[in-house]
Amino acid sequence: MIDRDGLQEMIDQEQVETVIVAFPDMYGRLLGKRVSGSFFLNDVVQRGINACDYLLASDMEMTPVAGYRFTSWEQGYGDVKLIPDWSTLRLASWLPRTAIVLCDLASSDGSKEVSIAPRTILRRQVERARALGYLPMGATELEMFLFRDTYEEAREKGFLGLRPFGDYIEDYHILQGSREEPLIGAIRHHLEHSGIPVETSKGEWGAGQHEINISYCDLLDMGDRTVLFKEICKEIAIQQGLSLTFMAKWDEDRAGSSMHIHSSLWKVDGGGSVFAGDEDSLDLPVTCSSQFRWYLGGLLAHARELMLFFAPNVNSYKRYQEGSFAPTGIAWAYDNRSVGFRVLGSGDSLRVECRIPGADANPYLALAAILAAGLDGIENRIEPPEAVSGSAYSSFETTHLPTNITQAREAFEESSFAREAFGREVVSHYARFARQEEEAFARAVTDWERARFFERI
Repeated sequence: MIDRDGLQEMIDQEQVETVIVAFPDMYGRLLGKRVSGSFFLNDVVQRGINACDYLLASDMEMTPVAGYRFTSWEQGYGDVKLIPDWSTLRLASWLPRTAIVLCDLASSDGSKEVSIAPRTILRRQVERARALGYLPMGATELEMFLFRDTYEEAREKGFLGLRPFGDYIEDYHILQGSREEPLIGAIRHHLEHSGIPVETSKGEWGAGQHEINISYCDLLDMGDRTVLFKEICKEIAIQQGLSLTFMAKWDEDRAGSSMHIHSSLWKVDGGGSVFAGDEDSLDLPVTCSSQFRWYLGGLLAHARELMLFFAPNVNSYKRYQEGSFAPTGIAWAYDNRSVGFRVLGSGDSLRVECRIPGADANPYLALAAILAAGLDGIENRIEPPEAVSGSAYSSFETTHLPTNITQAREAFEESSFAREAFGREVVSHYARFARQEEEAFARAVTDWERARFFERI
């Protein structure tokens, strides 16, 4: 991590020549500009830097999409201002002589924050928690599939016949992990040297699938770490002539990739976890606090209506299959991987692992959804249902998750809680985002359709 004086010194000594000024879009991609170091210090620091506002109203192909209230051709597609958050400034160790800073977004004159920006959505929930005396903490665990093909080769193949890095399920395998270590080791190295502490890496429950865990921290920082994590992974894969994907389900016969999210609340003035306590009212092998019980209740009560923030793409819903380690219903239990909400730890380590989000989720939105639901649970003292005993896949009392993006979008759009927690503008904007994805998929002719119907229909 670098402060302003440190950046000035590194620029003076020509250790840094370029500063990447970036922000996350609706998909969680980093967008922005590369700026010369001297221009950043002499101009961007004082005035911010502008970008076109269509970047928060476009699709994956960067096509401007009609129907957004935030901006449109009728409004002229003006600018937003990128305002650097100094707490995020760090050396981009995977790139030569480069630093990177993440930004909040404001109106072009800098007078009003952009409410629908993902980082703003999460920051507002964190500020709400702090106002209640809570410090929200968490960690994301991302899974990804590694390939021997470059991204260009994969595109030329039509993304068919790709060569995964492994030939068999490699969950916890040290041998297969050693084959992947030239890539994974480089990723861990550059995460550490770019201000993102790493705990572990391991093979996952798929051929060529891997997971890297980064350290628990404040939720806004975790959102930043996660988008940088994904960027670093892809860029290092490119440097090594390889590729990787964070798709929730890249192949119907392979495991899905998740973004499990661990979360807890701590006392903002110090003194440990809010979740620690001496209650034994829940079916837990450990004691907890009332706040923990209500937080868990909020997560379960609002999971269905916030599903769009956990599974934002058409492909997201193909991951939710029985016996796949991905949940299919809204249930909880202690240390049980078949449920959507897995409770773990004890005392200060007591936490909830939300197993619903896929690796394709925008981390800011997923983290904001979890925090908003948990805080509402505490404020309204929402009691959780009984814990599931055994497999949640075979439980008849479990409410099922939405099975497609249309169901998720409708639940989100109709949710009075979502409008109260995030504001009408946010709900309207991300409902339009979901519709755009539905419309794009409805127009597409897939390989499955050609293989099924080309000759035989």
